[in-house]
Amino acid sequence: MTWLRRWWVARPLPLRVAAAVAAVALVSVLLLARGSAAVVEWTLAEAVDTRLEAAVAATAPQVAAGRGRPLTPQPGGDVTVRVLDRAGTPRDGGPRPQLSREGLRRLLAGQPAESSGGDGEDPTRWSGRVVTIPDGSQRLVTAAADLVGYRAIVHRSVVLLSLAGALAAVAVGTAGWAAASAALRPVARMRAAAAGLPPGQRLPVPAARDEVRELAEALNELLARRDTAAERVRRFTGDAAHELRSPVAAIRAQAEVASMHPDPELATDVAAEAQRLSALLDDLLALARADAGERLPAEPVDLAEAARQAVARLDSETCWQGRGIDGVVRLAVRVVAPSAAVVQAAPSDAARVLDNLLGNAVRHARHSVRLAVLAGSGAVRVIVDDDGDGVAPEHRDAVFNRFHRVQPERDRASGGTGLGLALVAETVRRYGGVVRVGDAPAGGARFEVRWPSAP
Repeated sequence: MTWLRRWWVARPLPLRVAAAVAAVALVSVLLLARGSAAVVEWTLAEAVDTRLEAAVAATAPQVAAGRGRPLTPQPGGDVTVRVLDRAGTPRDGGPRPQLSREGLRRLLAGQPAESSGGDGEDPTRWSGRVVTIPDGSQRLVTAAADLVGYRAIVHRSVVLLSLAGALAAVAVGTAGWAAASAALRPVARMRAAAAGLPPGQRLPVPAARDEVRELAEALNELLARRDTAAERVRRFTGDAAHELRSPVAAIRAQAEVASMHPDPELATDVAAEAQRLSALLDDLLALARADAGERLPAEPVDLAEAARQAVARLDSETCWQGRGIDGVVRLAVRVVAPSAAVVQAAPSDAARVLDNLLGNAVRHARHSVRLAVLAGSGAVRVIVDDDGDGVAPEHRDAVFNRFHRVQPERDRASGGTGLGLALVAETVRRYGGVVRVGDAPAGGARFEVRWPSAP
């Protein structure tokens, strides 16, 4: 059956529709033919039974009074009246009738009976009534008539209706093919139009509110997502190439200078640019894996402990900021985690979220950074506050976009890649959480992550 199902599914849709409606029509007409034949049989039998009951009703009083033993046919020439006893033995001097035991039982019960003829012969219909004669014994007065042409009429009805059913099935199948082809013609035109549609354009939406309109709207939504994804890939590729060009060019220039004028400071600069390039490539690889839908195995992770480890991983030099005439200022990074806050995640993903949030806060803070991990009902809140310049309202919707910078020149100088917050948003989203940015109590930026708690 599997190969048959595969073969059937591979057929064109108009052919399947036509075959289905033709099969339904054929079965329906055949059932109608069988029902019509049954109605014809019932009608013929009912008409004969009426005549037989009339003959029995006319003869029964004579037999009950002991007058006459009718053997000759009644007027009309096709009804024969017989007188039998309860055992079916003739009491009118005629031959024994061809009645079965079941037929005799039905006649004694006052029900019509039928005796079948031989091959090709029409059956005989019987009707009877039990009467009591003067000596106290009982007699069965019967009337019989041959159903002349009965078999031929029924057979002809079945044959004609079956032929009509076959013709109707062919007609309905042809009409189904035409209707399905006509219904799918707009879909074919829409498919051809969508295949050659340039970026930015959409399919025309039909005025009728039907399935074709819904298909056109769905295709337009799909085309919009395609254009958005293509634009996102194009912009991402261009931004990545631009970001990669800067550290590569710097490394190349410094290496050329160092080859002619060896200097330990140049080697340090080359190492810094190489580290920046490595961090950028790591972020690009993480985003590519996220776009591909790859997820590492999740396990219970205590974000409170992970936050303390993230602060410990901060490079000591990144917490020194050279601002103002007073020289460098030591940043205070404080962790507030009063209790365990367990979520279901890959440890590396949780560490990346915390590292990127802290790194972003450290780059923009003036004096202090506060990291709070608070366990709540159904979710864990991770809040990172700084006392920097904050994020202007017009940038808050785009700050999680890839390569978006609020202060481009400052972020390049401080080593930012423009991918950290995009990685935070993508990672948190994949675990069912949300991240948003607002104002911190100290006047800087507040990044808040809501991460679903582990079951």
